[in-house]
Amino acid sequence: MGQLKKDTFVCIDCETTGLDTTNDRIIEVAGATFTFDGVVETFETLIDPQQLISPESIEIHHITDDMVQGKPLIADVLPNLLTLAKNHIIVGHGINFDIEILANTAKRFAIPCTLTENRIIDTLRLARLYGESPSNSLEFLRKHFNIAEEGAHRAMNDVVVNIEVFKKLSHKFKTTEQLLDRLKRPIAMRHMPLGKHKGRPFKEIPVEYLRWAANKDFDQDLLYSIRSELKSRKGGNQFFQASNPFQGL
Repeated sequence: MGQLKKDTFVCIDCETTGLDTTNDRIIEVAGATFTFDGVVETFETLIDPQQLISPESIEIHHITDDMVQGKPLIADVLPNLLTLAKNHIIVGHGINFDIEILANTAKRFAIPCTLTENRIIDTLRLARLYGESPSNSLEFLRKHFNIAEEGAHRAMNDVVVNIEVFKKLSHKFKTTEQLLDRLKRPIAMRHMPLGKHKGRPFKEIPVEYLRWAANKDFDQDLLYSIRSELKSRKGGNQFFQASNPFQGL
């Protein structure tokens, strides 16, 4: 592994019946090995999940039960995707979800799978590090970087866009190792990405809410950002941030 622009990566995306990586099922999967010069090899297929797709999921990817009926079963196609991935670094947006549902699926069918051992680059975290897009969703990043639209929110369309977003977000790094090393450390976020204070700068969020959120099962970047803000407020140095700005009087 050396120069970032000369290494080969694999980008993976799954569409699913829902967001439960144990009980929900994959209905479409796409993968592409690529370098900065272009896509090398691709794999994509719709999959019959043998269960109903939730209306909430259909709203997102527009894949209906009729579209997947009679398509290949995941146990028959998963080995092909795993062969494509090999030991490449996996790139994806919120990629932990995809890896988790693929690994759980492989386990269910006793298919050998080492995806959880691959190194990963989550472009959601890279976008947080970049910090210049109003939203870190893949669609917002596509618009932010003026990347051509690939159509509906489908697996291969997302993979193609994700690859281009990855190239834009990683331009400050010369080597893959530098990029991976930076992602080992938490990233300070500017705005709360979820909950009732979604979109607000951390410095404007009430301290009680931050204390509550600091003990939740959030990802390392969000917890780091919450706890950093709490640490900066010790002593109630900002009037509107203190839980009771008059308690020391």
